[in-house]
Amino acid sequence: MKSGWRISFFFIVIIIAALSFWNYKNRVYDWDMPGYIGCLYTLKFPDAPDKIRTLTYKEIQKKAPEDQFRDILGIKPADKARQAFAKNTRAFNEQLPYYQIKVGYNLGILILYESGLSSPDAVTVLSVISYFISGLLLFYILKIIFPENYILAVIITIAIMLLPPMTYMSRVAMPDMFIMQFLLAFMIGLIKKWKKWIIFVILFAITFTRPDYAPFTLSYLAVAAGYEYLKNKKINLNFIIQAIILFIVYVAIMKMFGYPGWKNLFYDTFIHRREFISGSSPNFSFNEYLSIIYEKIIYFKKVTVTSVGLVLLTFYLSKDIWIRTLAVFVLINIYIKFMFFPHSSGLRFFFGYIVLLIIIFLYALGKKYNGFKLGKIA
Repeated sequence: MKSGWRISFFFIVIIIAALSFWNYKNRVYDWDMPGYIGCLYTLKFPDAPDKIRTLTYKEIQKKAPEDQFRDILGIKPADKARQAFAKNTRAFNEQLPYYQIKVGYNLGILILYESGLSSPDAVTVLSVISYFISGLLLFYILKIIFPENYILAVIITIAIMLLPPMTYMSRVAMPDMFIMQFLLAFMIGLIKKWKKWIIFVILFAITFTRPDYAPFTLSYLAVAAGYEYLKNKKINLNFIIQAIILFIVYVAIMKMFGYPGWKNLFYDTFIHRREFISGSSPNFSFNEYLSIIYEKIIYFKKVTVTSVGLVLLTFYLSKDIWIRTLAVFVLINIYIKFMFFPHSSGLRFFFGYIVLLIIIFLYALGKKYNGFKLGKIA
């Protein structure tokens, strides 16, 4: 069996490496890339805003295909806001706080840039590296779930890594693939029952990398604290201390980078992308917000059916209260995120949570059928 796992690990490394190279060759230069490159150059040239803007677009132009670069510039299709970001330093700089708050992600880009990569390559290569590491972590999780069935672990790993949202996230200049590594590490910690403060380090990394995951990390601590209280009839102060630390980290990041706030982000994303954030207030009523939510949730069917289906299957397979609690916890977080950022067409925003639900479902499946031992299949 050990030799089978060694061979399967060698095989999965080759396959994921090949997929990573394929994704790199098909990388996408999208309109978020200038924001993250602008964050990088802000660290390098903090007192030269004009240089930051011109250098950002100049470096992207060297690498990007012409049609993708025209899209970034807002030429085709026409987009006045993108045109303003490319031509006006003030407009460009006012957008940067939306990107600067992803501190851990920007730190990863900086490390790759300092290692000798160009700024566009540092952004795209980071997603590819994250894809490769995520594949290995996923395989390790499946090895835990199906300890005596390496064939099933290999097949499921490759199947998940080939899903369109996974391959897409590995090709674009966004932190969605980068955060996946930490979400998978979080699941490993839960499955292996790591100590609470080790789990907290992962939650800290998630919050530090993407502060918009604060509802996820804080709600996990609340769920874990509540579950332990019901089990032991005792309040664990560690969870309270950890929640306070994560909240302070979140607030500090928001303040440090002058984040415009949720209302500005919602307005710029779903109502009207402003050329200058300081130029007008993001005014919209609660009824307007509800109408947008209603419109978007209609196109959220794919996520709803998939996530609810996985939770129901988990409940069918397992009567373990903790497993069921985790499934519901992840499902609720999908809709918490949706209520804050109802980007129904952007599956990548929710796919990390869906992968967690898949893992919880597979864990329940493995427990029920004793890991699908090869001997039983044969």
